[in-house]
Amino acid sequence: MLVSQNKTVLIVDDDRMNLKFAEHMLSSTYNVVMANSYKEALDYLSREQPALALLDVHMPEMNGFELLAEIRKIKSCNDLPVVFLTADSDRETEVRVFREGGLDYIQKPLVPEVVLERIKRILSLRKLQENLESEVERRTAELEESRRKLQVLSLQVVKTLASTIDAKDRYTNGHSSRVAKYSREIALRAGKPVEFQDEIYIVALLHDIGKIGIPDNILNKSSKLTDEEYETIKQHPSIGVEILKNISEMPNIEIGAHYHHERFDGKGYPEGLAGYDIPEIARIIAVADAYDAMTSRRSYRSALPQEAVRSEIVKGRGLQFDPDFADVMLQMIDDDVNYEMRDDGQGL
Repeated sequence: MLVSQNKTVLIVDDDRMNLKFAEHMLSSTYNVVMANSYKEALDYLSREQPALALLDVHMPEMNGFELLAEIRKIKSCNDLPVVFLTADSDRETEVRVFREGGLDYIQKPLVPEVVLERIKRILSLRKLQENLESEVERRTAELEESRRKLQVLSLQVVKTLASTIDAKDRYTNGHSSRVAKYSREIALRAGKPVEFQDEIYIVALLHDIGKIGIPDNILNKSSKLTDEEYETIKQHPSIGVEILKNISEMPNIEIGAHYHHERFDGKGYPEGLAGYDIPEIARIIAVADAYDAMTSRRSYRSALPQEAVRSEIVKGRGLQFDPDFADVMLQMIDDDVNYEMRDDGQGL
């Protein structure tokens, strides 16, 4: 219950006269609950939560400091405001009050005006704290919702870009989306964290964005490319980097575009990187990209049979592909008994 809605004060004292006096003092302003022993106090607190507790320091069986330690073990009372009552006026008691977790202490004999003002001040501060916490929670929820909407918008923009890329090449419609799905599935099966899976999905969607800078007549050529045209095609990773490198909110987004044509044996392009020098994200996308290329119809051939695709992945293991991620792709192929995965990533 919020302090601002709670007017109950628990008073714990072994002296019944002190309890009656305190009750008379407070009852016109607060709902007063009295406990004559630590057992009564703990039993009450296990069931109810007052706005504040007044604990006598000197009590038999268990003093006020020891009682507070027990109170803190009750989950609902972790932050219960506690004020100690004591006839002691020494510095040691004053220091211990705050060291043990008390918010304040009031010296006996109790003066009604002092007690009421101290309680009023503490509960006002608690109310202010609750209001601040509520405002922080509200603002945090608003920011989280804004972040979620921005993520959705960003993903929609990325998907639109991916569709634009694929639209340039009539033989690769849906390619970027499928590669993204395969890449995320490889990451999942390889035990990568969810954050990595989400990241590689976005990166893979844009791995071919550099094709925007490649002439349509080369991308859609139905006959074999000339050496010069092939060299033009090989420029698309570098073009992709230039397009994506300044997107500061997604610092790894250009990795897929830059390195997805590198080979594990170092014979790829554009940098000729080998082995684990190739970023992990790109090593995954390379396998997914090759799978989709082989299972899709191209201008110069039909889609390959599943067994032929599997054979090519095996041949490329450790040469074209990271062997670990090639093994994951082989597992995905073996699980796809009806050869459905190529149909827009069905079953993933």
